[in-house]
Amino acid sequence: MNYMILVIVCLVFISIMSALAYYGYKKTITQEDYLVGGRTISPFVMALSYGATFISTSALIGFGGVSSLFGLSLLWLALLNIVLGVLVAFAVFGTRIRRLSVKLDAYTFPDLLGKRYKSKFLTIFSASMIFLFMPAYTSIVLVGGGRFLQESLAVNYDLALFILAIIVGIYVISGGIRAVMYTDAFGAIIMFIGMAIFLFVTYHILGGVEAAHKGLSAMKSMVPDALVEQGHQGWTSMPAFGSPIWWTVVSTIIMGVGIGVLAQPQLAMRAMTVNSDKSLYRSVLIGGVFIFFMTGAAFMIGPLSNLYFFQESGKIAIDVATGNVDLVIPTFINEIMPEWFIYLFTLTLLSATISTISSLIHLQGTAFGEDILKNVGVKKIAGLNTNRVGVLIGILAAVVLAYILPPGIIARATAFWFGICAAGFLPTLIGALFWKNATKQGAIFSTITGFAVSIIGFLFFHLKEAEAFGISQALFGKTTLLGFPWTFVDPLFYALPLSAVVFVVVSLMTKEKQHEQVENVDVKKSI
Repeated sequence: MNYMILVIVCLVFISIMSALAYYGYKKTITQEDYLVGGRTISPFVMALSYGATFISTSALIGFGGVSSLFGLSLLWLALLNIVLGVLVAFAVFGTRIRRLSVKLDAYTFPDLLGKRYKSKFLTIFSASMIFLFMPAYTSIVLVGGGRFLQESLAVNYDLALFILAIIVGIYVISGGIRAVMYTDAFGAIIMFIGMAIFLFVTYHILGGVEAAHKGLSAMKSMVPDALVEQGHQGWTSMPAFGSPIWWTVVSTIIMGVGIGVLAQPQLAMRAMTVNSDKSLYRSVLIGGVFIFFMTGAAFMIGPLSNLYFFQESGKIAIDVATGNVDLVIPTFINEIMPEWFIYLFTLTLLSATISTISSLIHLQGTAFGEDILKNVGVKKIAGLNTNRVGVLIGILAAVVLAYILPPGIIARATAFWFGICAAGFLPTLIGALFWKNATKQGAIFSTITGFAVSIIGFLFFHLKEAEAFGISQALFGKTTLLGFPWTFVDPLFYALPLSAVVFVVVSLMTKEKQHEQVENVDVKKSI
């Protein structure tokens, strides 16, 4: 590569992003501007920002690599991303979130839940879960960007992480959500162009859509024996029903991320930034097309890389990538794409990384400063705004975790975060939006149950995480407390139903008590 050209391209890109961030900074005057963009963000910018926040390097690099291992079955996740992640999230959930946030004067996701249920505890607990566990997700987005720069540009991995963290910190600290969303929208356009070209070239080099899929189907015998024993039936087929791989693909990847999107705080907050329901309805088409090209393209390119590598070297993708699925897509790009595309995809990955991390860091900062500290009476730390202190802590935590997380972790860490959010927040959020009889006690017990059961499941039952943490082994002398299939069943499958049952049962049990409290308040007001 011509590094002089690369430097010029990146400088132009950063200059445009900086100009947009500065524009956001100049329009950020009030706290409402910093937190929800003054509720005046256009539907076009909102949809692109939502999509860019949703689709990070975890999708393009992490899930693209995982799809090279598990095959086209991950396209079911792309379908859920469009139906639930865009159509339902915007037109059903989004409109109600927007109205409720305006009615309650709420500016953050924990604040929305706390004010709806009249519970400061719920606000602080929800914010604490975000602040404690979101860095794991943030860090793997950093890892995805860092791995691409390392593999494609021969940039030192440590230096890549440092540069990305600095850029994001500047945008978020200075301009708040406006700067984040304006830069998101620009980044989304770059991402869309990059992935559309990548998909087209992949099919072109493999002889077209029909030839590519026939060739991939014919490679069934190339599936490694270890994967066949776990239920792999080829890259164009679903895994064998009930097999270990089937449980991983369906429960962790497809359902974990596909359902979890509805309870993502950083995505739900986007609905609070527009000024009408019409804006959300207009965003559906833009968001749907964008998500289709981002996730659909990644989940098709990943499996097809096996066909290319087999034709060229007689190896499948995971072997070429030396066992690290996070390196499959960067390696494939280096193999098939012309030099000019490397420059474009560098901007695509930078856009995906910066857009998602900036949104996550902004959410962590507001969770720490706005929802936790201000609710316990702390407004400044050493003279600094608490939201901005939270941003700095969030960036530091993400960088530290990016150094210590093991290889090939991107897709699993994403599914972990989406899954625990679904179990912890989804019943409470649905109740807040759709059920008048939902009570404070129901919301509190449900949220605690969802997070607690999810975490217990990952530490003691789900094999990959239980093995990595080693807590079950240390306490009980076993890697996991239960055998198959529980070792491969994502905790979402039992944590979410249990959380929902607790929410409904406790709400029904405390409904009368809540009505009595409301009546007492009304009587006091009349007196």
